[in-house]
Amino acid sequence: MGNRKITSSDIAREAGVSQSTVSMILNKKYNVSFSKETVKRVEETANRLGYAVPKRKIRKNSRKEKMLVAFCPNLTNPYYVMLLQGIESRANEKGYGLFVCNTRRNLKMEERYLKMMPTLQPSGIIYMCNPSSCFMEQVEQLAERVPIVIINNQNEQLKVDAVELNNEKLGRMMAKHLLELGHRKVAYIAPPLTRRQKQRFKRVDGFLKEFEKRGLSRSVIVKAAAEEFDRNVQDIDSEYRIGYELTKELLKEEKDLTAIVGLNDMIAFGILEALEEEKYKVPNDMSVMGCDNTLFARMKKISLTTIEHFAIYKGRDACDIIMQKILSQAGKYSEIQPVSIYHVEYEPKVIPRGTTSYAKVN
Repeated sequence: MGNRKITSSDIAREAGVSQSTVSMILNKKYNVSFSKETVKRVEETANRLGYAVPKRKIRKNSRKEKMLVAFCPNLTNPYYVMLLQGIESRANEKGYGLFVCNTRRNLKMEERYLKMMPTLQPSGIIYMCNPSSCFMEQVEQLAERVPIVIINNQNEQLKVDAVELNNEKLGRMMAKHLLELGHRKVAYIAPPLTRRQKQRFKRVDGFLKEFEKRGLSRSVIVKAAAEEFDRNVQDIDSEYRIGYELTKELLKEEKDLTAIVGLNDMIAFGILEALEEEKYKVPNDMSVMGCDNTLFARMKKISLTTIEHFAIYKGRDACDIIMQKILSQAGKYSEIQPVSIYHVEYEPKVIPRGTTSYAKVN
């Protein structure tokens, strides 16, 4: 055939097969089954004629996008939006995109997203709350291949990097603030307190322990939403409705409360709405407290007493840990990676505003 370049048509002619068969066999793309004899004949013919499989041209813009993944349990609560804001701002600074997996606290959704990770091949993964316990082993195995950071409840037995939140401490701080103001009969309103939601248990538990220290263990009424709340797709006002509806129930059942606490700010906003409808003056008739120091809590007309625990900073820190891991893997001594577990924690603080004051004297 002289100096003419050998083509797949030449091989097909020599081997007595179709050109598509040659193409599939030589490119190892067996969409149909070929006999061993056919495969051998095509490969031997290609070698004898000196045929080389053309290299694919790689487009410059087809390079893998630098991407982080964030597992978010709830996009209706501003706390998680603040965390995302911190993660995304730092990711953008470093040239990374962000893919958000909104699990809605649904096990099937969480499992589905975890199964997507090998396909997505992110540079790092941030869990914005503790992974469900049934997937913890899977997450730890994934962390051996991809940097993972969990923004979690302190003291959980995790073998991955963490930006920690001591939920028991938050509960204790809320209780101390009210006790210092003379409140003795109080209520605590929470979302469902299921085994899966340890962070909620820890916050409520810390609150109860502080009252127990003062011999007031029977002075706290804990009112939690039904489990169905976590099974349903949450609306933008779901946690607000918990605060609103459970406060309405409480006011019918209890007549001597002086303070009502919401597990988070969104629940506290619902508490405030219900109290206003029932003609309670806040804080003169009833003190109200939340947790997270979200944007609306700071507005003058609301002025909610709450706990600041630096959500945006936590998001940025989680991203920084990922970046540190990525840099160490690409460094000079990447073949001898140290086993390093990062743990970062901020000291929370009470933000007293206009919804709490000294308990009313009966």
